[in-house]
Amino acid sequence: MTADMRLVVVGAAGRMGRTLVRVIDESAGAVLSGALERPGSAALGEDAGLLAGVRRADVPVTADALSLIVNADGILDFSTPETSVALAGLAAQARIVHIIGTTGMTAGDLAKIATAARHATIVRSGNMSLGVNLLAGLARQAAKALGESFDIEIVEMHHRMKVDAPSGTALLLGEAAAEGLGVSLETHSLRGRDGVTGARQAGTIGFASLRGGTVVGDHSVILAGDGERIELTHRAEDRAIFARGAVKAALWAKGRKPGLYSMAHVLGLEPIG
Repeated sequence: MTADMRLVVVGAAGRMGRTLVRVIDESAGAVLSGALERPGSAALGEDAGLLAGVRRADVPVTADALSLIVNADGILDFSTPETSVALAGLAAQARIVHIIGTTGMTAGDLAKIATAARHATIVRSGNMSLGVNLLAGLARQAAKALGESFDIEIVEMHHRMKVDAPSGTALLLGEAAAEGLGVSLETHSLRGRDGVTGARQAGTIGFASLRGGTVVGDHSVILAGDGERIELTHRAEDRAIFARGAVKAALWAKGRKPGLYSMAHVLGLEPIG
């Protein structure tokens, strides 16, 4: 009989952290082994299960990451770039799984994550949901088929508390579209138009970010041609879809060799290697 995968939840007192704890509680093959919070958090010492609204887990919330990781098989991490980079280093030392749903990372952050993946099994994605990753695949195919004859715009909306823009999911979709076009998103991305911007350049990918209310996450890829328009849309209605995807990714990654993977690998949408 295979032992359950021992998982540490980062930011266990936050909305996503509590959702992750609930999803682990209902998932076969996974068990909560640690709950991490920032130093000074009011939740320190509380039982993570009760904090999440499920049964007692006998897992107290702590700020000591190292003590949790030495007894874990994996980390579920929707935190900040700085925290994710630090945890990736610890995951590499412990040679365990690290699931990263953190957004807003710089090129330098991503380089450090890639270095850690030499020894840790890391799955990183701007969005962990099945639907969004299918949307990315469709965006890639559509961009490849239509080419520069159709202009591509990505529109996203999130709750008023989101701090980064464009969202990690929007960038994930932009990368997919850029791959379809055979270009680099870094050199073909347009952000935040204002004033007299001139005519739109062919082959570029535009982004628009909306913020307000309690929107979990809406994303649309718009392909606009002469006389016709295609709109591919995903609307997230429950934060649990991201948590379920993260737990699925962790269970998929268990026992795999170190490396940097994506949700497309987890879902079988892209071959490994």
